[in-house]
Amino acid sequence: MSEQGEIRIHDTLSGQLCTLEPRDPGKIAIYACGPTVYSRIHVGNARPFVVFMLFKRLLEHEGFDVTLVINVTDINDKIYVAARERGKPSQQLAREMTEAYLADTDRLGLGRPDAWPLASEMIAPIVDLIRSLIDNGHAYESGGDVYFSVRSFDEYGKLSNRRLDEMASVEQGEPDDLSDLKRDALDFALWKAQKPDEDSSWPSPWGPGRPGWHIECSAMAEQLLGLDFDVHGGGSDLIFPHHENEIAQSEAARDRPLARIWMHNGMVRFGEEKMAKSAGNIKSLGEALDEAGRDALILYFLTGHYRQPLAFNDDSLEQARSSVERIRNLCRSVVDQTPGADDPAVSELRDRFFAALRADFNTPEAVASMFDLVNRANGGSVDLGAVRVALGEMLGVFGLKNLLDAHEAADVKAQQLADAREQARRERDFGRADELREELAAMGYEVRDMPEGPTLVRIDR
Repeated sequence: MSEQGEIRIHDTLSGQLCTLEPRDPGKIAIYACGPTVYSRIHVGNARPFVVFMLFKRLLEHEGFDVTLVINVTDINDKIYVAARERGKPSQQLAREMTEAYLADTDRLGLGRPDAWPLASEMIAPIVDLIRSLIDNGHAYESGGDVYFSVRSFDEYGKLSNRRLDEMASVEQGEPDDLSDLKRDALDFALWKAQKPDEDSSWPSPWGPGRPGWHIECSAMAEQLLGLDFDVHGGGSDLIFPHHENEIAQSEAARDRPLARIWMHNGMVRFGEEKMAKSAGNIKSLGEALDEAGRDALILYFLTGHYRQPLAFNDDSLEQARSSVERIRNLCRSVVDQTPGADDPAVSELRDRFFAALRADFNTPEAVASMFDLVNRANGGSVDLGAVRVALGEMLGVFGLKNLLDAHEAADVKAQQLADAREQARRERDFGRADELREELAAMGYEVRDMPEGPTLVRIDR
């Protein structure tokens, strides 16, 4: 870890900034809740992916060995509903949307998490965890369903700071199962018996069915990271009931904390409402990437503190595009500079940049420090060789080092493929152009169609 200071993150459970103290020295384990794959993901779904992929980069920069898990929920009521509406099997839809999710997030050029488990591949650990809860009296079987007894866990509500008598019985992301099968309206499903209109099920000691949403993440996190891992993340809309239920399930079953720090990102908003498929106010990640470009979209996410809501509109994207061009223009000036002696002014800005990220991953302050560096470099008051080194380090943590690398000579074969792709586009052979783009991606390049013409960009993964 860097000698410059500790990393502190706001912990939703305690409500305080907490020092990141690894369970295993030198290693950080993170689990972040991923999407439910019943349609293509939108910009709001992409925010936690970007936040935690970049947080992983910061931790690696600081010398940690990081394991990041972002799950895929491919068993859920929403998938059954969407599949029926589309007239296709639910498992086929989930598989198609999982592939689309991977393709869309790959376009962000941030690499992949260390694991992206599917709920459908973790049925055995899920069943084991449910069985443990039944055995110790925290859950009960009823008519083929299994429910968690909320009142059996004395600390229920500690994450969201809610009292039991203030809670509604509606389970977020699942239908409200107010049936005679529940002993208490607050109880939530761990296992659901197969219904007549559901075309898929998995075997269990309680009959064919499927896991509830909340138990999936508890089981996957424990299976891949163990208990008491370092950071559990996700959107702030998951605090209650999803993460509240994860805490209750895992602690009731294992008598140990699931995670040390609970880290939540704010919602992306269209106007005054959060971006959500149910509200119909969405911009798909693919559409946003097509319109704004990968670099501008990442910088857009960085301009807001991860814990705060982030407005999505044309003005914010245009500002991000303009900012990317400022960085790109400076990169053209410094790419051939030879690193020389340290420049104290550059070192100060570099240190401010990383100090901001260590203090609750404050990306807006870090971005401000980076643009202070850009301004001083453009003003000729700092050593450009030192600027190149510092800027490369900053952009690397932000997943934008391609802006600097783009102005280095491309591989000869890559340039030939790019030229062939452009020829195919001119001839309107778009299938061939797509094939060549995929070949370039496999080599670590992306073609950016700029106003001045196609440009090869090396992607830092």
